[in-house]
Amino acid sequence: MPAIADRSSSPFKAMLAAKSCELAGSGGCCTPQKRRLRSDTALAAKESPVSTPMKLKSPRRRLDSSPSSPANRIKKDPSEKTLKKCWNPRDVEQMRAVKEAVHVSTAPSTVVCREDEQKRVLDFCKACVQQEKAGSLYVCGCPGTGKSLSMELVKQQVIDWAKMQEGLQSPEVLAMNCTSLANTSVIFSKILGMHQPKKKSIGSTSPLQHLQNLYSNKQAQSSSKMMLIIADELDYLITRDRAVLHDLFMLTTFPFSRCILIGIANSIDLADRFLPRLQSLNCKPMVVTFRAYSKDQILSILQERLLVLPYIVFHQQALELCARKVAAASGDMRKALSVCRSAVEILEAELRESASNTGLTSAEGDFVSPRTALAYEVFPSQENNTVRIDHMALALSKTFRSPIVDTIQSLPQHQQIILCSAVKYFRGGKKDTTVGELNKSYIDICKSALIPPVGILEFSSMCRVLNDQGLFKLGQSRDDKFKRVTLKVDGADISFALQGVRLFRNCLQ
Repeated sequence: MPAIADRSSSPFKAMLAAKSCELAGSGGCCTPQKRRLRSDTALAAKESPVSTPMKLKSPRRRLDSSPSSPANRIKKDPSEKTLKKCWNPRDVEQMRAVKEAVHVSTAPSTVVCREDEQKRVLDFCKACVQQEKAGSLYVCGCPGTGKSLSMELVKQQVIDWAKMQEGLQSPEVLAMNCTSLANTSVIFSKILGMHQPKKKSIGSTSPLQHLQNLYSNKQAQSSSKMMLIIADELDYLITRDRAVLHDLFMLTTFPFSRCILIGIANSIDLADRFLPRLQSLNCKPMVVTFRAYSKDQILSILQERLLVLPYIVFHQQALELCARKVAAASGDMRKALSVCRSAVEILEAELRESASNTGLTSAEGDFVSPRTALAYEVFPSQENNTVRIDHMALALSKTFRSPIVDTIQSLPQHQQIILCSAVKYFRGGKKDTTVGELNKSYIDICKSALIPPVGILEFSSMCRVLNDQGLFKLGQSRDDKFKRVTLKVDGADISFALQGVRLFRNCLQ
């Protein structure tokens, strides 16, 4: 029979000490716990109505509760307090700073959402400088997609990179806007002036011929630096015979050429029209396309620009509305900045009007117009100084307003109902209908709005008026009821023009 361990022995004391430490760490209780059975657990649950079972969190919740998570870092960032500072649009300096931040001519501190395109251009320039090899690149894209801004950044990056490399000379840089040239051939004089700043052309030799002779001479390769030429608005160089454009790209094909040519143009199809011929001449440039900004990209760029301000100026929903509308229309970032600036001016005019209106008075002593007073009831007080979604919608309507929208908004109510009924009727995929069928849809809308409908004769007369204004197209028939009706304008324009009236907004949803 094994001997019972002595309680006074050292091993036994050490075991008790370890057990007591373990219990103390778990709850501070030194009483040893017995092994629980399922019956004991159920009994304890009945005796204690409040239990604290261990709950397992999902990975997302564990990430959010982590002190190092991005959400918690933003909350704990002391600089975030400055973003929540209340903006005073009546302050002249603050208003000037806001308008400057969203002005088209204000260059941002960083160029976001164009990192891939910038990297391709930068890698191309680095390879040409390292290999001391000429090359050409064509940058195309719609207006307002960040082409010129990105090339300005790449130009500086190339210079800074070359300075840090041992054994490399920083390239000469010639950046120009082709629309500022008095003559298209002046571009060759500017390039020659960079190579020979103190020399002038002698005799009847043209600057282009001087450059061609220079790039055919081996001595020129060792005596001159690489030259980075950035030609913006390149499509201005398109002449009748297109000789200037081709001669410019041909300079990069000479055996001892030192040119790194980057041409920038808005025309997407310029490459399709001219690059096939350039390829046959063995001087096809590399093409980098800047696509139109998406909604998320426009929103990101707007938020990046507004970070320089120590206060919140725009309501988040207003910025999202601007980004969504501009992205759907053109994706032009300059248009988005123009809309934001217009929305700020609308808020400024509204506050100026409220200050001069003696109808109502705010808590701060400022006079408030009835429209602004309604806004105070709907929005919190801090958000009354921000550009709201109604300001942005008004700015968008002014920017993208078309003559068709003005015509529709100036129509009498019943003619607007006819247009609304046509849009609703043609949503099913039909392209045309008869006057009689359209009249039934018109009567349904009038009944739902409790508006007395007009008779069929007056309805036919109003359809002829819409036909004369270019909104409808009426076919030929002896009976007016059987005349075919077709919409000649986009249904989206009709919806946009009538969205401010609750009757039509409910009908078109």
